[in-house]
Amino acid sequence: MLTQVDNVPAVVVCNTCRHSREAREDSEGIRGGARLAEALRSAQASDPAYATVAVQEMPCLFACSEFCTVHLRAPGKLGYVLGRFAPDADSARAILDYAMHYAESPHGRVPFAKWPEGVKGHFIVRTPPEAFVATE
Repeated sequence: MLTQVDNVPAVVVCNTCRHSREAREDSEGIRGGARLAEALRSAQASDPAYATVAVQEMPCLFACSEFCTVHLRAPGKLGYVLGRFAPDADSARAILDYAMHYAESPHGRVPFAKWPEGVKGHFIVRTPPEAFVATE
């Protein structure tokens, strides 16, 4: 059920997410989450700066009322679930740009001024790191 991965700053993409509220798959029968994972890997391969963040996949993040969801996580940092993305290059770059700031932050909080436009309005939930809760 679980597969161990490197415990590093990562974007975990739900590879079974819907394409949109209306569509589960695209015209080729591919899920939106699989397309978003593909876009994230393509963006990561195109820019060495994105190498500081791992792109990991898993089926179903249980955010099924949303679509194209990702979980940002890193050891000792707040985590975030974001969703409602288009499974495309622009969304992938916005996610990875935010993830780079997230990886550089001491506790996982990125100042709003550094948020790429493409992630604003996409946050679903903030999760505490193991054995911690946030105080502000």
